[in-house]
Amino acid sequence: MTQTAPPTPTTDPRLFQTIVKGVGQAIGDYRMIEGGDRVMVCLSGGKDSYTLLDVLLHLQKKAPIDFEIVAVNLDQGQPGFPKDVLPRYLTELGVHFDILTEDTYSVVKDKTPEGKTTCALCSRLRRGILYAHARRIGATKIALGHHRDDILETLFMNLFFGARLKAMPPKLQSDDGTNVVIRPLAYVAEADIIRYAQARQFPIIPCNLCGSQENLQRKVVGEMLEGWEREHPGRLTNIARALTRVTPSHLMDRTLFDFASLSVTPAEGDRGFDPDEYPQREFLSGVQELDMLG
Repeated sequence: MTQTAPPTPTTDPRLFQTIVKGVGQAIGDYRMIEGGDRVMVCLSGGKDSYTLLDVLLHLQKKAPIDFEIVAVNLDQGQPGFPKDVLPRYLTELGVHFDILTEDTYSVVKDKTPEGKTTCALCSRLRRGILYAHARRIGATKIALGHHRDDILETLFMNLFFGARLKAMPPKLQSDDGTNVVIRPLAYVAEADIIRYAQARQFPIIPCNLCGSQENLQRKVVGEMLEGWEREHPGRLTNIARALTRVTPSHLMDRTLFDFASLSVTPAEGDRGFDPDEYPQREFLSGVQELDMLG
């Protein structure tokens, strides 16, 4: 099947390349995609996964390695789900795709008490189905559309409500131990994805489960992060960079650092607040922010 190169947005010709640069950097930093990989791109019908597919198709043509792309959508039986949208879009794009049909919507609605969030159960069911399909088709990587802001929201969700320093890793082994999951958009800001999706006019399919829950704690955390970025441009980039520059000896996790065996022999020492640890100016937005991520 001949694939059609995704067009770049007409509003800002630099935007697509900014996103591509971030994705390429993340793939290189974490060795997400290697020669001979069969990458299963999970396409939900949302802006993030559409953008991810566009960028991977672009890199597939430009990268010095060969890898295969298979787009997969899970039809979860949501009422009113437009079954024709994704097959038509992917056929026009010339991408090999599979559409899976499993009525997880009814299960989630039946098992979730009134007023409780549906995300945990829905996500668990969805993961199991997608992992099983990846094994069936021989996919070596499962690509998800989580971006930088998703990772930061997860960090603060775990911090505020789970008392854990934990985010979304850019690459991990799946729950069942049989797949490798990658998040190529890990360095890409959601604001850039929103602008790109608007320019491309993707046929967005809203979610009737999580998308209809207005009081989600994740939404509250997301609004907090948006406020920080408005008031202090570059702050989210700094936080994202901090996740790549962890000093275990200056935290309090005894499983990561052997505090009990410390002696007078210097190791890292007490350099946590030395001036050279901090830049003298704020990070800039746009392309310069992404440059700093490297």
